[in-house]
Amino acid sequence: MDLSFLRPLYNRPGPWATVYLEASRDTEDAIDALQLRWRALSGELTHQGADTDTVAALGGAVLRHVPRPGEYGLALSATAGDVVLHDYLPAPPRRDLATVGPLPHAMPLVAQRGEEISWLRVLVSRTGAEIDAVSAGGLPRQASVEGSASYPMRKVKPGAWSQGRFQRAAEVTWHRNAGDSARATAALADQVGAEVLIVAGDPQARQMLVGQLPRRWQRRTVQTDAGERALGADPEPLTEATIAAIASVAAGHTHDALDRYGAQQGRGDGLAAVVDALQRAQVDTMLLVDDPSSTQRMWIGPEPTQIALDPSDLVGMSVEAPHEVRADAALLRALAATDADLMLVGPADAELDGGVGAVLRYADQATG
Repeated sequence: MDLSFLRPLYNRPGPWATVYLEASRDTEDAIDALQLRWRALSGELTHQGADTDTVAALGGAVLRHVPRPGEYGLALSATAGDVVLHDYLPAPPRRDLATVGPLPHAMPLVAQRGEEISWLRVLVSRTGAEIDAVSAGGLPRQASVEGSASYPMRKVKPGAWSQGRFQRAAEVTWHRNAGDSARATAALADQVGAEVLIVAGDPQARQMLVGQLPRRWQRRTVQTDAGERALGADPEPLTEATIAAIASVAAGHTHDALDRYGAQQGRGDGLAAVVDALQRAQVDTMLLVDDPSSTQRMWIGPEPTQIALDPSDLVGMSVEAPHEVRADAALLRALAATDADLMLVGPADAELDGGVGAVLRYADQATG
């Protein structure tokens, strides 16, 4: 998981106020319910020592956010009267939450957001294609292609005059239209950096489109019989096929990270080893079993790599006044600052001491 979206949170000093709350507007009393939720959270922020300007800024962002359909949540972090992070959650949080501390409480957002896979989906016909794509940052894009060739579109029936010529001409028309769709597909795939392409629609048009894609995109293509371009076609099978393709890519990332971790033969295992590696910007990917009930704490200095399990360990880093914070908050800051990734895994996926480990960029004498 790329954590670069968190960096703006670590460019400013705290204290930080962070809130998570359900903001769904699918009931008649939804607006009243949102106001009640915010009233409870604002009181908790004030009780924890948040300043008036910061609480007011968060309240304005909560109560004036742009509504979305269905059930969803909000995640917001603010400091010194400025809302620095305002994100939508794909589902309501486990529970409404308000925290104040030296670092923003970003772990619930990261856990619910999950690994974002950039993808592209093409619904192709013999006349063109409808293309949907989503970047790793969640930005949706669409394109509609109407092929430049329009005649002849159908093969003539057996026995008709010049049957062979018209059949070949129809195939040329389809091929040209598929080429137009392939060029648009490749261009949009380049824009979003797609990790997987799902191609659906007319079987012959699919083959023609895929055959005209650059090889780098052919290797990332999954074809499916689900989905039709016809007006009124049921979108559910295509949605399910898309989710399955994206999940397969995400699973591949997890398996790759676990294989690399296993090859280290115990290096980078456990919180102490991960902290030591983060201090040296040595972590490529941190593996973590998400545990919302965790109360693990650690100590930090002003710089992201100034982290330790014991405050005395920060003396050698010239940290005069260490702060005690949630362990996950300190780890996320160090990961984001050192361009390291995070991989959330299940308890049975790997044997991790304390539920945490790291795939290292390199090994030295300190890591064995």
